[in-house]
Amino acid sequence: MKKVLFVCVGLYLASCSTSGVEQDKKPVQSNVKTDRSLDKNHAVIETKPMDNGMVIEWFEKGTGESIKPGDMVMIDYKVRLKDGDVVDGNHLLKKDKLPFLVGFQMQTKGWDIAMNELKVGDFARVKIPSHLARGEKGVNGLIPPNADNFLTIRIIEKAAPTRTIEGTKVWVLEENTNNKLKFAEGMEISFHSMVSSPSNPLYANTFRTNQPFKFKLGDYGLVPGLKKALINAKTSDRLFIVVPASEAYGVKGYLDFVKPNEDLFYNVLVMDVVKK
Repeated sequence: MKKVLFVCVGLYLASCSTSGVEQDKKPVQSNVKTDRSLDKNHAVIETKPMDNGMVIEWFEKGTGESIKPGDMVMIDYKVRLKDGDVVDGNHLLKKDKLPFLVGFQMQTKGWDIAMNELKVGDFARVKIPSHLARGEKGVNGLIPPNADNFLTIRIIEKAAPTRTIEGTKVWVLEENTNNKLKFAEGMEISFHSMVSSPSNPLYANTFRTNQPFKFKLGDYGLVPGLKKALINAKTSDRLFIVVPASEAYGVKGYLDFVKPNEDLFYNVLVMDVVKK
């Protein structure tokens, strides 16, 4: 059986109630017809070839907001190879949609380039040439080297953050409401995370090493914006967190991993919150 590539594994939107922070009340923006199959041949109403070899074909043009870096959108998608083989898609997780954070190469460079051309409500097919997909390496047992990718995608909605703390944005994707113990003073939090900057995707990935981060609020070295975002988090919470450069490594950056003035994206699964 082929291994399937999931970058947005198992995440979906949920609401969260947290005191002491600014709550964003802006409603989710949705503007898409839900009766469009990703497997049918649809009439193309507009085509945009790009200098980089990408081609975007619209089946349906949305009237929602344009998508920009830092937006979190819910998408229904499938990725195919030239021969039609499906190598990725939310349906493989039996999900109607999955979250995608734009601008941090959650998938490949071609995805973020395409997102900058799309709007909420768009239904499109995107040819992503191999050099903007998985390139010469491909993915062992799944995507051959130098294979073009063909992304069929519906932009279902743009989701406002669940909360914002001094510029740091938090989307609560899953919440186990049975857990009452919240991360705060006198507590220790253990969490897995994939960490990306716009220039360096996945420069840290504790899921891969199976060594979750562990912190207390007073510990030195924790990115200030991340520390604030994790306050009130509970065991089993799944979070997307975007920390602005001013609340991360600022004008200095961080070694070779984060350039000066880069925001950070944390894809977080809280493993445990305990009293210490």
